[in-house]
Amino acid sequence: HRRPFARDRARPPPRLQRERDRLRVAGVRLDAGAGAPPVLNQPAGHWEPGETLIEACVREALEESGHRFTPTALVGIYRWKHAVSETIYLRFAFAGTVGERVEGLALDADILGTRWLTADEIRASRARHRNPILQRCLDDYLAGRRYPLELITHVD
Repeated sequence: HRRPFARDRARPPPRLQRERDRLRVAGVRLDAGAGAPPVLNQPAGHWEPGETLIEACVREALEESGHRFTPTALVGIYRWKHAVSETIYLRFAFAGTVGERVEGLALDADILGTRWLTADEIRASRARHRNPILQRCLDDYLAGRRYPLELITHVD
């Protein structure tokens, strides 16, 4: 039995008319627990030891979307606390350019597939968002929030 979305890796439209239409791929992820319904989230993950934040962003985007991603600006930094588990999430959201899909690259195990969605489609699927950070990142992106990557400093 095939998992939903397992092979559905739609490519972005060849040319998008406006920057506002260029939205990050939204990964279709499984929430915690077997049998949980799929939820929408943008590529996100853990910052590994020895990585810069930009390197972590590029790696996670590739692992969770199958596309190369080149960050060009920081959209925002978001903190959210899960009401039940009390886990605190810290998200760094980036704007940038998405390259072609890397053929033969397997996505992370908890990713069911990827979708290219418009802002309206993302808003309409709010009940399926993994958490409220997704909508806030989108809103900030569409509002034009961009901070230079030089804002991020690594002191070794």
